[in-house]
Amino acid sequence: MSRADSHPALLKRLGLKRANPGVFCGEWFGDGEKFESVSPIDGAVLGTVTTATPEEYEQAVQRARTAFEKWREIPAPKRGEIIRQLGDALRAAKADLGRLVSLEAGKITAEGEGEVQEMIDICDFAVGLSRQLYGLTIASERPRHRMLEQWHPLGIVGVITAFNFPVAVWAWNAALAAVCGNSVIWKPSEQTPLTAIATTRIAAEVCHKNDIDPAIFTLIVGDAPMGERMSNDRRLPLISATGSVRMGRAVGQVVSRRLGRVLLELGGNNAIIVAPGADLDMAVRGIVFGAVGTAGQRCTSTRRILAHESILPELTKRLITAYKQVRIGNPLTPGILMGPLISPRAVAAMQAALEQLRAEGGKILYGGEPLSGPDYPGGRYVRPCLASARNDFKVVHEETFAPILYLISYRELGEAIAANNAVPQGLSSAIFTNDLREAGEFLSATGSDCGIANVNIGTSGAEIGGAFGGEKDTGGGRESGSDSWKNYMRRQTVTINYSTALPLAQGIQFG
Repeated sequence: MSRADSHPALLKRLGLKRANPGVFCGEWFGDGEKFESVSPIDGAVLGTVTTATPEEYEQAVQRARTAFEKWREIPAPKRGEIIRQLGDALRAAKADLGRLVSLEAGKITAEGEGEVQEMIDICDFAVGLSRQLYGLTIASERPRHRMLEQWHPLGIVGVITAFNFPVAVWAWNAALAAVCGNSVIWKPSEQTPLTAIATTRIAAEVCHKNDIDPAIFTLIVGDAPMGERMSNDRRLPLISATGSVRMGRAVGQVVSRRLGRVLLELGGNNAIIVAPGADLDMAVRGIVFGAVGTAGQRCTSTRRILAHESILPELTKRLITAYKQVRIGNPLTPGILMGPLISPRAVAAMQAALEQLRAEGGKILYGGEPLSGPDYPGGRYVRPCLASARNDFKVVHEETFAPILYLISYRELGEAIAANNAVPQGLSSAIFTNDLREAGEFLSATGSDCGIANVNIGTSGAEIGGAFGGEKDTGGGRESGSDSWKNYMRRQTVTINYSTALPLAQGIQFG
């Protein structure tokens, strides 16, 4: 088995050392506490990282502000050119950076490289967007007046990311925020700091080559109090935060108190409805990828199957057969489909959820146990679990960030849609059906209440062209495609009077 600490050449190519400063704002420094980045693959230490002190945070914010004041003056298409070059630099580093994602986050190689491809794709999207930051022209009720709206950058955008997508979510925010004229301060997860440092080094190099202040892409590695500091900072008009619902509520409350903006991407408890006439071959493939991919540690992971009672036995049989074929182990090894959970604590949380399931009357149909032995070092590997449950179980309404899939039966489509909507989270949802009426009902205003609703594909694997996010406890944020660029700008309504009179709106006569 290839050990995670046997890749010094890879780390060196990405500009990483055994000891790495965790602050970048045009230069690298960091005099705070040191901590280790540990690979979930085998528990090996990849390197140490130094966090930011409060004084260094202040220095970074001031530098990011200075960078913003220059960056906003550059025409948007020229800002887009910088992002185009960033995309090319990521293309050149795709294999190395993707492998580092696998080393630090435990993803299989295909998912690690796929995450870097998401960064490339959003750069391409942002380049096109840099020539399409459109405002509206509005008809005025007053003669010889013209109304329009225009958009201006906000300032410094704070981005707080989670371990499960250690670089892609930054790119969703940073590429769009940058073409809109903002600078970005990134606080990555403490579980995946090296991928953030490597990515920031790539962005900084692009800036240096173009004589652009690299502090538009500022990095601050720190713990939860550093995130609280960002949330309280009025100089950061927008905080984009990805993580747990608990974290999102805390961030939202703090930022709202200072009347700032939040963009929250929080928990998911995603269901797939499998209708009586569904193509079960397609459904099984979509379910397994959604439930097992990233070891169930995606916000879009499939956690509930709402299957019609007439097909649930056959679907269960097929899923058990498929789960038995899932190869678990070192995610760097070809053919492996599921790597480790991020930490032993995540394994313990999964086991606690299964105990709660049993206490509520549920039944484990397959898997769920921790794995040990030479092929599973570090205490982070588990077998993916299939469980029989009811949608009203308390544990089913909670998001467990692990590969647990609850199988639940329904009789009528309305019952399945109600079950889909019954949980507090509202991120992703799907239905497998060949009935146009069933698909239409699922997509209607009385159908799925999630931010994402799919037909005949699973809950995971969103494309960057569509705005990504969800409702209810998922936070209501939208990132990536569509018109989500508006999150990073302020709207200004303009009225131009080219007459010699001064008429008032609503026909008001004054004086």
